[in-house]
Amino acid sequence: MTARTTVGILGVGAATPRWRLTAAEIATAWNRSNLGRGQTSVCSPDEDSLTLAWDAATQALAVSGLDADSVHGLWWGTTTLPFAEGPSHAVLANALGLGHRSTGATCSGSAHAGIEALLAAADAVAAGSVEYALVVVSDSVRPAPGTGFESRAGAGAAAVVLSGGPAPAQLGERHTESRPLLDRYRGTGELDQRDLYDGRLFREEIFLPVVGAVIDAVGSSQDTTWSLPDPDGRLGAVLAKRTGAGPATSAGIYHELGDTGAAAALLGAIGAWERAGRHAVVAYGGGRATVVVVEVRDAVPGAAEVASCCADGVEVGYTRALRSRTQLVPGGETIPMGVPPESALFARGAEEMLQLLGARCVDCGTISSPPSIHPHCVACGGPKLEPTKLARSGTVHTYVVNHTMPAPFEAPLPIAVIDLDDGARIMLQADDDGSNIEIGQRVELVLRKYAHERGVPVYGYKARPVRDATPTTSTGTGSTR
Repeated sequence: MTARTTVGILGVGAATPRWRLTAAEIATAWNRSNLGRGQTSVCSPDEDSLTLAWDAATQALAVSGLDADSVHGLWWGTTTLPFAEGPSHAVLANALGLGHRSTGATCSGSAHAGIEALLAAADAVAAGSVEYALVVVSDSVRPAPGTGFESRAGAGAAAVVLSGGPAPAQLGERHTESRPLLDRYRGTGELDQRDLYDGRLFREEIFLPVVGAVIDAVGSSQDTTWSLPDPDGRLGAVLAKRTGAGPATSAGIYHELGDTGAAAALLGAIGAWERAGRHAVVAYGGGRATVVVVEVRDAVPGAAEVASCCADGVEVGYTRALRSRTQLVPGGETIPMGVPPESALFARGAEEMLQLLGARCVDCGTISSPPSIHPHCVACGGPKLEPTKLARSGTVHTYVVNHTMPAPFEAPLPIAVIDLDDGARIMLQADDDGSNIEIGQRVELVLRKYAHERGVPVYGYKARPVRDATPTTSTGTGSTR
Protein backbone atom coordinates (compact mmCIF):
# COMPACT_ATOMS: atom_id res chain seq x y z
CA MET A 1 0.00 0.00 0.00
CA THR A 2 1.29 3.50 -0.90
CA ALA A 3 0.34 6.77 0.77
CA ARG A 4 -2.08 8.85 -1.29
CA THR A 5 0.06 11.97 -1.29
CA THR A 6 3.64 12.75 -0.41
CA VAL A 7 4.41 12.82 3.31
CA GLY A 8 7.79 14.29 4.21
CA ILE A 9 10.08 14.18 7.25
CA LEU A 10 11.35 17.54 8.51
CA GLY A 11 13.35 16.47 11.54
CA VAL A 12 13.98 13.77 14.13
CA GLY A 13 14.97 13.52 17.77
CA ALA A 14 16.00 10.79 20.22
CA ALA A 15 16.17 10.38 23.97
CA THR A 16 17.45 7.65 26.26
CA PRO A 17 17.92 7.27 30.00
CA ARG A 18 21.50 7.61 31.21
CA TRP A 19 21.38 4.47 33.34
CA ARG A 20 22.78 1.24 31.88
CA LEU A 21 22.33 -2.19 33.43
CA THR A 22 24.76 -4.84 32.19
CA ALA A 23 23.91 -8.47 31.56
CA ALA A 24 26.84 -9.38 33.81
CA GLU A 25 25.24 -7.50 36.72
CA ILE A 26 21.97 -9.41 36.24
CA ALA A 27 23.79 -12.71 35.85
CA THR A 28 25.63 -12.19 39.13
CA ALA A 29 22.37 -11.47 40.95
CA TRP A 30 20.76 -14.70 39.71
CA ASN A 31 23.91 -16.85 39.54
CA ARG A 32 23.50 -17.39 35.82
CA SER A 33 26.05 -17.46 33.02
CA ASN A 34 23.92 -17.48 29.87
CA LEU A 35 22.76 -13.86 29.68
CA GLY A 36 25.35 -12.60 27.18
CA ARG A 37 27.59 -9.56 27.40
CA GLY A 38 25.29 -6.71 26.47
CA GLN A 39 23.52 -4.02 28.45
CA THR A 40 20.15 -2.29 28.60
CA SER A 41 18.96 1.22 29.33
CA VAL A 42 16.95 1.77 32.52
CA CYS A 43 14.86 4.77 33.57
CA SER A 44 15.86 6.53 36.76
CA PRO A 45 13.07 7.21 39.30
CA ASP A 46 12.21 10.59 37.73
CA GLU A 47 12.00 9.25 34.16
CA ASP A 48 9.29 7.31 32.34
CA SER A 49 7.87 6.89 28.85
CA LEU A 50 6.36 10.39 28.95
CA THR A 51 9.51 12.26 29.98
CA LEU A 52 11.49 10.36 27.33
CA ALA A 53 8.83 11.24 24.74
CA TRP A 54 8.98 14.92 25.75
CA ASP A 55 12.76 14.98 25.45
CA ALA A 56 12.82 13.38 21.97
CA ALA A 57 9.91 15.50 20.72
CA THR A 58 11.49 18.74 21.96
CA GLN A 59 14.64 17.94 19.98
CA ALA A 60 12.70 17.01 16.83
CA LEU A 61 10.69 20.24 16.93
CA ALA A 62 13.85 22.31 17.45
CA VAL A 63 15.75 20.89 14.48
CA SER A 64 12.69 20.99 12.21
CA GLY A 65 12.48 24.75 12.60
CA LEU A 66 8.85 24.64 13.72
CA ASP A 67 7.27 26.24 16.75
CA ALA A 68 5.07 23.96 18.81
CA ASP A 69 2.11 26.19 17.93
CA SER A 70 2.50 25.18 14.28
CA VAL A 71 1.96 21.49 15.03
CA HIS A 72 -1.68 20.59 15.47
CA GLY A 73 -1.40 16.82 15.80
CA LEU A 74 0.44 14.47 18.16
CA TRP A 75 0.56 10.72 17.62
CA TRP A 76 2.20 8.77 20.45
CA GLY A 77 3.08 5.08 20.41
CA THR A 78 3.98 3.31 23.67
CA THR A 79 3.16 0.21 25.69
CA THR A 80 3.95 1.89 29.02
CA LEU A 81 1.48 4.76 29.38
CA PRO A 82 1.88 6.78 32.61
CA PHE A 83 -1.86 6.49 33.25
CA ALA A 84 -3.52 3.12 32.67
CA GLU A 85 -6.58 5.27 32.05
CA GLY A 86 -6.21 9.02 32.14
CA PRO A 87 -4.78 12.13 30.44
CA SER A 88 -1.47 10.70 29.19
CA HIS A 89 -1.81 12.21 25.70
CA ALA A 90 -3.12 15.54 27.00
CA VAL A 91 -0.29 15.88 29.53
CA LEU A 92 2.38 15.26 26.88
CA ALA A 93 0.74 17.59 24.33
CA ASN A 94 0.40 20.35 26.91
CA ALA A 95 3.97 19.99 28.14
CA LEU A 96 5.14 20.33 24.54
CA GLY A 97 3.02 23.46 24.10
CA LEU A 98 0.88 22.08 21.28
CA GLY A 99 -2.26 23.90 22.42
CA HIS A 100 -5.74 22.91 23.52
CA ARG A 101 -6.97 22.05 20.03
CA SER A 102 -4.20 19.60 19.20
CA THR A 103 -5.54 16.43 17.62
CA GLY A 104 -3.93 13.00 17.28
CA ALA A 105 -4.05 9.69 19.10
CA THR A 106 -2.27 7.34 21.48
CA CYS A 107 -1.41 3.88 20.18
CA SER A 108 -0.67 1.11 22.66
CA GLY A 109 -1.21 -2.58 23.36
CA SER A 110 1.97 -4.01 21.81
CA ALA A 111 5.45 -3.08 20.61
CA HIS A 112 3.85 -2.59 17.19
CA ALA A 113 2.27 0.62 18.56
CA GLY A 114 5.21 2.81 17.48
CA ILE A 115 4.83 2.11 13.78
CA GLU A 116 1.04 2.38 14.14
CA ALA A 117 1.48 5.94 15.43
CA LEU A 118 3.75 6.79 12.49
CA LEU A 119 1.30 5.47 9.89
CA ALA A 120 -1.72 7.09 11.53
CA ALA A 121 0.02 10.47 11.54
CA ALA A 122 1.14 10.01 7.94
CA ASP A 123 -2.43 9.25 6.88
CA ALA A 124 -3.65 12.42 8.63
CA VAL A 125 -1.05 14.54 6.82
CA ALA A 126 -1.81 12.85 3.49
CA ALA A 127 -5.53 13.47 3.96
CA GLY A 128 -4.96 17.14 4.77
CA SER A 129 -6.31 16.86 8.32
CA VAL A 130 -3.13 18.48 9.66
CA GLU A 131 -0.28 20.27 7.93
CA TYR A 132 2.38 19.16 10.41
CA ALA A 133 2.26 16.09 12.63
CA LEU A 134 4.49 15.12 15.52
CA VAL A 135 5.10 11.40 15.98
CA VAL A 136 6.63 10.20 19.24
CA VAL A 137 7.45 6.61 20.11
CA SER A 138 8.70 5.79 23.59
CA ASP A 139 8.83 2.92 26.03
CA SER A 140 10.26 1.84 29.35
CA VAL A 141 9.93 -1.91 29.17
CA ARG A 142 9.63 -3.61 32.57
CA PRO A 143 10.67 -7.29 32.48
CA ALA A 144 9.94 -9.73 35.27
CA PRO A 145 13.01 -10.21 37.51
CA GLY A 146 14.99 -13.35 36.85
CA THR A 147 13.64 -13.93 33.33
CA GLY A 148 15.73 -14.28 30.21
CA PHE A 149 14.24 -11.08 28.79
CA GLU A 150 15.55 -9.02 31.71
CA SER A 151 18.97 -8.61 30.07
CA ARG A 152 17.32 -7.36 26.85
CA ALA A 153 14.51 -5.02 27.98
CA GLY A 154 15.40 -1.34 27.64
CA ALA A 155 14.00 2.19 27.44
CA GLY A 156 14.19 4.98 24.88
CA ALA A 157 12.30 7.33 22.60
CA ALA A 158 12.32 8.67 19.06
CA ALA A 159 10.38 11.54 17.49
CA VAL A 160 9.64 12.47 13.89
CA VAL A 161 8.07 15.65 12.48
CA LEU A 162 5.96 14.99 9.36
CA SER A 163 4.88 17.51 6.75
CA GLY A 164 2.81 17.57 3.60
CA GLY A 165 5.26 19.99 1.95
CA PRO A 166 8.88 19.81 0.76
CA ALA A 167 11.17 17.84 3.08
CA PRO A 168 14.58 16.12 3.00
CA ALA A 169 12.97 12.66 3.26
CA GLN A 170 9.66 11.06 2.33
CA LEU A 171 7.64 8.08 3.47
CA GLY A 172 7.17 5.47 0.77
CA GLU A 173 5.63 2.04 0.49
CA ARG A 174 4.40 0.06 3.48
CA HIS A 175 3.42 -3.55 4.08
CA THR A 176 1.88 -5.35 7.08
CA GLU A 177 1.61 -9.03 8.04
CA SER A 178 -0.71 -10.05 10.89
CA ARG A 179 -1.27 -13.43 12.56
CA PRO A 180 -3.11 -14.16 15.88
CA LEU A 181 -0.10 -15.58 17.72
CA LEU A 182 0.89 -15.01 21.35
CA ASP A 183 4.49 -14.19 22.23
CA ARG A 184 5.60 -11.66 24.87
CA TYR A 185 2.69 -9.99 26.62
CA ARG A 186 1.30 -8.43 29.80
CA GLY A 187 -1.95 -9.67 31.23
CA THR A 188 -4.71 -7.48 32.65
CA GLY A 189 -3.45 -5.70 35.77
CA GLU A 190 0.14 -6.90 35.30
CA LEU A 191 3.13 -4.55 35.24
CA ASP A 192 5.89 -6.94 34.20
CA GLN A 193 6.20 -8.22 30.67
CA ARG A 194 6.08 -12.01 30.54
CA ASP A 195 8.94 -13.90 28.93
CA LEU A 196 8.51 -16.25 25.98
CA TYR A 197 6.95 -19.61 26.72
CA ASP A 198 9.08 -21.43 24.16
CA GLY A 199 11.97 -19.57 22.52
CA ARG A 200 12.36 -21.99 19.63
CA LEU A 201 8.64 -22.00 18.88
CA PHE A 202 8.66 -18.19 18.87
CA ARG A 203 11.62 -18.11 16.48
CA GLU A 204 10.49 -20.73 13.97
CA GLU A 205 6.69 -20.50 13.99
CA ILE A 206 5.94 -16.90 14.96
CA PHE A 207 8.69 -14.30 14.57
CA LEU A 208 10.61 -15.32 11.46
CA PRO A 209 7.56 -16.15 9.30
CA VAL A 210 5.74 -12.90 10.17
CA VAL A 211 8.71 -10.54 9.92
CA GLY A 212 10.14 -12.41 6.95
CA ALA A 213 6.92 -11.83 5.01
CA VAL A 214 7.21 -8.03 5.15
CA ILE A 215 10.92 -8.12 4.35
CA ASP A 216 10.18 -10.19 1.25
CA ALA A 217 7.43 -7.72 0.27
CA VAL A 218 10.01 -4.94 0.02
CA GLY A 219 12.60 -7.18 -1.60
CA SER A 220 16.24 -7.78 -0.76
CA SER A 221 18.68 -5.20 -2.06
CA GLN A 222 22.17 -4.10 -1.15
CA ASP A 223 21.06 -0.52 -1.83
CA THR A 224 18.57 -0.55 1.08
CA THR A 225 19.50 -0.11 4.74
CA TRP A 226 17.33 -1.79 7.37
CA SER A 227 16.17 -1.22 10.93
CA LEU A 228 15.21 -4.69 12.13
CA PRO A 229 13.68 -6.10 15.34
CA ASP A 230 16.02 -8.13 17.53
CA PRO A 231 14.15 -9.48 20.58
CA ASP A 232 16.83 -11.95 21.75
CA GLY A 233 20.13 -10.52 20.50
CA ARG A 234 20.44 -13.05 17.68
CA LEU A 235 17.37 -12.80 15.48
CA GLY A 236 18.37 -9.38 14.16
CA ALA A 237 21.43 -10.91 12.49
CA VAL A 238 19.29 -13.69 11.00
CA LEU A 239 16.96 -11.12 9.47
CA ALA A 240 19.89 -9.04 8.20
CA LYS A 241 21.10 -12.01 6.15
CA ARG A 242 17.65 -12.36 4.67
CA THR A 243 17.68 -8.76 3.46
CA GLY A 244 20.98 -9.24 1.66
CA ALA A 245 22.10 -5.79 2.79
CA GLY A 246 24.58 -6.57 5.56
CA PRO A 247 24.32 -5.49 9.22
CA ALA A 248 21.19 -3.59 10.22
CA THR A 249 21.47 0.07 11.18
CA SER A 250 19.59 -0.81 14.36
CA ALA A 251 22.26 -3.25 15.59
CA GLY A 252 24.25 -0.59 17.44
CA ILE A 253 21.15 0.79 19.17
CA TYR A 254 20.12 -2.68 20.38
CA HIS A 255 23.66 -3.28 21.66
CA GLU A 256 23.65 -0.01 23.61
CA LEU A 257 20.04 0.10 24.85
CA GLY A 258 18.47 -3.34 24.47
CA ASP A 259 14.95 -3.85 23.14
CA THR A 260 13.09 -0.56 23.62
CA GLY A 261 9.67 -1.96 22.75
CA ALA A 262 7.46 0.37 20.74
CA ALA A 263 10.40 2.76 20.23
CA ALA A 264 12.78 0.15 18.83
CA ALA A 265 11.97 0.37 15.11
CA LEU A 266 12.23 4.15 14.73
CA LEU A 267 15.01 4.56 17.28
CA GLY A 268 17.05 2.03 15.32
CA ALA A 269 16.34 3.80 12.02
CA ILE A 270 16.50 7.57 12.39
CA GLY A 271 20.27 7.76 12.93
CA ALA A 272 20.82 6.39 9.41
CA TRP A 273 18.74 9.17 7.87
CA GLU A 274 21.74 11.48 7.79
CA ARG A 275 22.70 9.63 4.59
CA ALA A 276 20.78 9.76 1.32
CA GLY A 277 19.30 6.48 0.14
CA ARG A 278 16.51 3.98 0.65
CA HIS A 279 15.87 2.98 4.26
CA ALA A 280 13.44 0.29 5.45
CA VAL A 281 11.99 0.37 8.96
CA VAL A 282 10.58 -2.91 10.31
CA ALA A 283 8.50 -3.10 13.50
CA TYR A 284 7.18 -6.19 15.25
CA GLY A 285 4.87 -6.83 18.19
CA GLY A 286 1.76 -8.70 19.19
CA GLY A 287 1.77 -10.98 16.16
CA ARG A 288 2.06 -8.09 13.70
CA ALA A 289 4.95 -6.90 11.54
CA THR A 290 5.07 -3.77 9.39
CA VAL A 291 7.73 -2.33 7.08
CA VAL A 292 7.83 1.31 5.98
CA VAL A 293 10.29 2.55 3.36
CA VAL A 294 11.83 6.00 3.81
CA GLU A 295 13.42 7.73 0.82
CA VAL A 296 16.10 10.16 2.02
CA ARG A 297 17.33 12.81 -0.45
CA ASP A 298 19.23 15.06 1.96
CA ALA A 299 20.38 14.59 5.55
CA VAL A 300 17.41 14.78 7.91
CA PRO A 301 18.01 17.37 10.67
CA GLY A 302 18.69 15.69 14.00
CA ALA A 303 19.76 12.33 12.55
CA ALA A 304 23.48 12.92 13.09
CA GLU A 305 22.96 13.43 16.85
CA VAL A 306 21.17 10.12 17.49
CA ALA A 307 24.29 8.00 17.97
CA SER A 308 25.84 10.30 20.59
CA CYS A 309 22.52 10.55 22.43
CA CYS A 310 22.23 6.78 22.73
CA ALA A 311 25.86 6.29 23.72
CA ASP A 312 25.73 8.65 26.71
CA GLY A 313 25.26 6.25 29.64
CA VAL A 314 26.54 5.28 33.10
CA GLU A 315 26.37 1.83 34.70
CA VAL A 316 24.12 1.20 37.69
CA GLY A 317 23.76 -1.76 40.02
CA TYR A 318 20.99 -4.32 39.84
CA THR A 319 19.43 -3.29 43.17
CA ARG A 320 19.23 0.34 42.07
CA ALA A 321 17.55 -0.66 38.80
CA LEU A 322 14.96 -2.77 40.62
CA ARG A 323 14.18 0.09 43.01
CA SER A 324 13.70 2.46 40.10
CA ARG A 325 11.30 0.02 38.42
CA THR A 326 9.47 -0.32 41.77
CA GLN A 327 10.17 -4.05 41.70
CA LEU A 328 12.02 -3.67 45.00
CA VAL A 329 10.14 -1.55 47.53
CA PRO A 330 10.63 -0.91 51.25
CA GLY A 331 8.19 -2.36 53.75
CA GLY A 332 6.20 -0.44 56.33
CA GLU A 333 3.72 2.39 56.05
CA THR A 334 4.00 5.13 53.48
CA ILE A 335 3.06 8.77 53.97
CA PRO A 336 0.91 10.21 51.14
CA MET A 337 1.40 13.69 49.75
CA GLY A 338 -0.49 16.35 51.69
CA VAL A 339 -2.04 17.61 48.43
CA PRO A 340 -3.35 14.78 46.22
CA PRO A 341 -2.66 15.02 42.45
CA GLU A 342 -6.38 15.22 41.65
CA SER A 343 -6.92 18.22 43.94
CA ALA A 344 -7.90 21.76 42.93
CA LEU A 345 -4.30 22.97 43.29
CA PHE A 346 -3.08 20.62 40.56
CA ALA A 347 -6.15 21.15 38.37
CA ARG A 348 -5.72 24.93 38.38
CA GLY A 349 -1.94 24.87 38.11
CA ALA A 350 -1.48 22.04 35.61
CA GLU A 351 -0.65 24.22 32.61
CA GLU A 352 1.56 26.47 34.74
CA MET A 353 3.65 23.45 35.73
CA LEU A 354 3.66 21.57 32.41
CA GLN A 355 4.31 24.58 30.17
CA LEU A 356 6.58 26.34 32.70
CA LEU A 357 4.71 29.64 32.69
CA GLY A 358 5.61 32.91 34.36
CA ALA A 359 3.95 36.34 34.53
CA ARG A 360 5.57 39.42 32.99
CA CYS A 361 4.76 42.80 34.57
CA VAL A 362 3.23 45.23 32.07
CA ASP A 363 4.73 48.21 33.94
CA CYS A 364 8.34 47.18 34.63
CA GLY A 365 8.87 43.99 32.63
CA THR A 366 9.90 41.82 35.59
CA ILE A 367 8.94 38.15 35.31
CA SER A 368 7.39 36.60 38.42
CA SER A 369 7.20 32.85 38.87
CA PRO A 370 5.18 30.90 39.67
CA PRO A 371 2.28 33.24 38.81
CA SER A 372 -0.22 31.41 41.03
CA ILE A 373 1.89 32.30 44.08
CA HIS A 374 2.75 35.83 42.91
CA PRO A 375 -0.47 37.58 41.78
CA HIS A 376 1.42 40.90 41.84
CA CYS A 377 4.82 41.88 40.43
CA VAL A 378 7.64 40.90 42.80
CA ALA A 379 9.59 44.02 41.81
CA CYS A 380 7.12 46.94 41.67
CA GLY A 381 3.96 45.39 43.09
CA GLY A 382 1.99 46.14 39.95
CA PRO A 383 -1.20 44.11 39.37
CA LYS A 384 -0.99 44.00 35.54
CA LEU A 385 0.68 40.71 34.61
CA GLU A 386 0.78 38.86 31.27
CA PRO A 387 1.38 35.09 31.00
CA THR A 388 4.70 34.21 29.36
CA LYS A 389 6.63 31.02 28.73
CA LEU A 390 9.85 30.94 30.69
CA ALA A 391 13.24 30.35 29.11
CA ARG A 392 14.39 26.75 29.18
CA SER A 393 18.02 27.47 30.08
CA GLY A 394 19.93 29.54 32.61
CA THR A 395 22.67 29.65 35.25
CA VAL A 396 22.80 28.22 38.77
CA HIS A 397 22.63 31.07 41.28
CA THR A 398 22.76 28.85 44.36
CA TYR A 399 21.68 25.39 45.46
CA VAL A 400 21.16 23.09 48.44
CA VAL A 401 21.28 19.31 48.71
CA ASN A 402 18.72 17.89 51.14
CA HIS A 403 19.78 14.64 52.79
CA THR A 404 16.52 14.06 54.68
CA MET A 405 13.25 14.19 52.78
CA PRO A 406 9.68 13.12 53.57
CA ALA A 407 7.87 10.61 51.35
CA PRO A 408 7.36 10.38 48.43
CA PHE A 409 10.67 12.15 47.78
CA GLU A 410 14.01 10.40 48.20
CA ALA A 411 17.26 11.87 49.50
CA PRO A 412 19.69 13.16 48.48
CA LEU A 413 17.55 15.72 46.66
CA PRO A 414 19.18 18.85 45.19
CA ILE A 415 17.17 22.08 44.91
CA ALA A 416 18.61 24.95 42.89
CA VAL A 417 17.85 28.63 42.34
CA ILE A 418 18.24 29.31 38.62
CA ASP A 419 18.68 32.67 36.87
CA LEU A 420 16.98 32.03 33.54
CA ASP A 421 18.16 33.62 30.30
CA ASP A 422 15.00 35.78 30.14
CA GLY A 423 15.71 37.40 33.52
CA ALA A 424 13.35 35.28 35.62
CA ARG A 425 14.59 33.56 38.76
CA ILE A 426 13.03 30.23 39.76
CA MET A 427 13.65 27.52 42.33
CA LEU A 428 13.25 23.87 41.40
CA GLN A 429 14.83 20.46 41.74
CA ALA A 430 18.04 19.50 39.95
CA ASP A 431 18.42 16.08 38.43
CA ASP A 432 20.57 13.27 39.81
CA ASP A 433 21.88 13.43 43.41
CA GLY A 434 23.46 16.90 43.40
CA SER A 435 27.03 15.75 42.81
CA ASN A 436 27.02 17.17 39.28
CA ILE A 437 25.83 20.70 40.08
CA GLU A 438 27.81 23.84 40.95
CA ILE A 439 27.30 27.57 41.21
CA GLY A 440 27.61 29.42 37.90
CA GLN A 441 26.88 26.27 35.92
CA ARG A 442 24.84 26.43 32.75
CA VAL A 443 21.72 24.27 32.97
CA GLU A 444 18.70 23.39 30.83
CA LEU A 445 15.22 22.68 32.16
CA VAL A 446 13.82 19.24 31.32
CA LEU A 447 10.50 17.60 32.10
CA ARG A 448 10.77 14.94 34.80
CA LYS A 449 8.54 12.90 37.09
CA TYR A 450 8.55 14.37 40.59
CA ALA A 451 6.50 11.69 42.27
CA HIS A 452 4.09 8.81 41.72
CA GLU A 453 1.26 9.35 44.14
CA ARG A 454 -1.98 7.36 44.50
CA GLY A 455 -1.26 5.73 41.15
CA VAL A 456 -0.78 9.10 39.45
CA PRO A 457 2.52 10.50 38.08
CA VAL A 458 3.25 14.13 38.96
CA TYR A 459 5.43 16.02 36.47
CA GLY A 460 7.52 19.17 36.70
CA TYR A 461 10.81 20.60 35.48
CA LYS A 462 14.29 19.93 36.77
CA ALA A 463 17.62 21.58 36.05
CA ARG A 464 20.09 19.44 34.11
CA PRO A 465 23.68 20.56 33.47
CA VAL A 466 24.31 21.46 29.85
CA ARG A 467 26.90 19.12 28.40
CA ASP A 468 30.38 20.62 27.91
CA ALA A 469 29.30 23.88 29.55
CA THR A 470 31.74 25.81 31.75
CA PRO A 471 30.68 27.56 34.97
CA THR A 472 30.31 31.35 35.00
CA THR A 473 30.87 33.71 37.89
CA SER A 474 28.06 34.04 40.42
CA THR A 475 27.45 35.71 43.75
CA GLY A 476 25.33 32.87 45.11
CA THR A 477 26.53 30.40 47.71
CA GLY A 478 25.81 26.70 47.65
CA SER A 479 25.35 24.58 50.77
CA THR A 480 24.23 21.19 51.95
CA ARG A 481 22.32 20.12 54.97
